[in-house]
Amino acid sequence: MAPKLSALLGKQIIVEDKPGASSMIGSQMVARATPDGYTLLMVDSTFLINPSLRSNMPYDTVKDFEPVIHLAVGPVILVVNPSVPAKNLRELVAEAKAHPGGLFFGSGGNGASTHLAGELFNLAAGVKITHVPYKGTGEAFAAVLANQVPMTYTGISSARPAIESERLRALAVTGEHRNVAMPNVPTFAEAGVPGVDSSTHWQILAPAGTPRSVVLRLNSDINKVLADPQIKTRVRALGYEVVGGTPEALAALNKEEIAKWAKVIHAAHISIQ
Repeated sequence: MAPKLSALLGKQIIVEDKPGASSMIGSQMVARATPDGYTLLMVDSTFLINPSLRSNMPYDTVKDFEPVIHLAVGPVILVVNPSVPAKNLRELVAEAKAHPGGLFFGSGGNGASTHLAGELFNLAAGVKITHVPYKGTGEAFAAVLANQVPMTYTGISSARPAIESERLRALAVTGEHRNVAMPNVPTFAEAGVPGVDSSTHWQILAPAGTPRSVVLRLNSDINKVLADPQIKTRVRALGYEVVGGTPEALAALNKEEIAKWAKVIHAAHISIQ
């Protein structure tokens, strides 16, 4: 979005990656920035999961930020190694119920979004598939390809080549509708397990205290960028759906997502110190 947004704002957009501590390093930097609209945070759903996972947050996820806009939603896809007998989600659920704890799923680590996706599926399907944490999402994905663990949850852009080459089998994808990038993969609801909404939400926030007029200007211009056909096409090709909308809609979404993940984390007894 940066070049088109720069043109609308008349200001150069500098994208600075600040990885580390599950997005908390970058988030803390923005929370402490001058609230003038010149420093913004672009982050995914990890931002909304952290409050329930960590007791030592260096900022308040709600009070220290002003919602600006919901950028896009990225579905999560459940993939299995072809050696797994289950050819669809119903067969996987039946297998899991027949052998509680006997099936395993890999994730990018304890408390990672891919871990929580698996725990949400466990709750929704009424099964117990055992979690196997790896040191990152890429390592978990490689483990499924190597048949070291039978399944994992991942993004469409990461899994698509392996699915198309039949090195992995896709069983279901999150979202209300099938994804345009993987139209042959049913949603979890279609496949028989509703309530598995572990999609990743990308958003932009500003430091608390940023003037309302600035937030609305940013929201308006970013909505214009998101409506650009080239941007939509590029985002959809990666498996994401453009959203847009108002700051109030994003604030409502964040409230719902924080509560949802708190319930999952509590039910699965997950904690990170």
